[in-house]
Amino acid sequence: MTETTRYSGGGFVHIKNPHLEAMDEDVLYHLDLGTKTHDLPAMFGDVKFVCVGGSPNRMRAFAQFMHKELGLEGDGEDLADICAGTDRYAMYRVGPLLSISHGMGIPSVSIMLHELIKLLHHAKCRDVTIIRIGTSGGLGVQAGSVVITDRAVDACFQPRFEQVVLGDVVVRGTDLDGGLVEELLACSKAIPDFPTLVGHTMCTYDFYEGQGRLDGALCSFSNEKKLEYLKRAHDAGVRNIEMESTAFAALCGLCGLRAAVVCVTLLDRLEGDQIRASHEVLQEYQQRPQRLVAAFIRRRLGLHAAAGNTRPSSD
Repeated sequence: MTETTRYSGGGFVHIKNPHLEAMDEDVLYHLDLGTKTHDLPAMFGDVKFVCVGGSPNRMRAFAQFMHKELGLEGDGEDLADICAGTDRYAMYRVGPLLSISHGMGIPSVSIMLHELIKLLHHAKCRDVTIIRIGTSGGLGVQAGSVVITDRAVDACFQPRFEQVVLGDVVVRGTDLDGGLVEELLACSKAIPDFPTLVGHTMCTYDFYEGQGRLDGALCSFSNEKKLEYLKRAHDAGVRNIEMESTAFAALCGLCGLRAAVVCVTLLDRLEGDQIRASHEVLQEYQQRPQRLVAAFIRRRLGLHAAAGNTRPSSD
């Protein structure tokens, strides 16, 4: 049986765990926060946007960029890491926005999301939009393209997230918010200096063999088999590959969060496996989804672009 997305009534974030109601205290261990040690409604109750990405440095740079884009006072250089008491994740608050790192892969993003979703629930947040901003390998698209995910699929091209729970395989749906996809695509029209497209995103459990790479420490297949698999993925509508989207879509959807995934492609996997672009080029690529999401947030808030701040700073 597949658990499917259900957007919650009233815009609240709903946890799907009856045991939490009986707990005297909820310690969000990996975020260094808790219901008794912190006033979560006061700290986070008016948050409307959450942006997550793998790298702590990248999410700090995005928070500083958004500080300028939202026209807030100061230069944003002294933003405090709310999770400074732990070295697992980094979190920054900028106006109605949280910018949070999630590490690499499904296990890391899953841990962060469990505690983030509980945080938003305890803080009584409403009408929250969450967007994953990341990097990916492209499939039949040029390097530097930004892909807005319309469907997160697994390595068999199915829209599902499978997890073993108490020895049983639990299958959860990976629906994303179609309205957000259209809204993000509309925002991209005002940023013509890089290509933006909508497509399926394939999520794998591994960067090397799981994504059909020939350059890992292990490889059990030929170049011909690799290309045959990647072409099948492309024919199924996959336009980029990463390692978080199915878990991200499943958890957010089940808890009533409207979610989107926006990733830049660092290479076309039909042309090779290794990322060979220069550091400077990769830095500019990584800023592209940030610029698109910034335009979306400004539009939602009724703000114009901040003069002179069309690009985030480099890490």
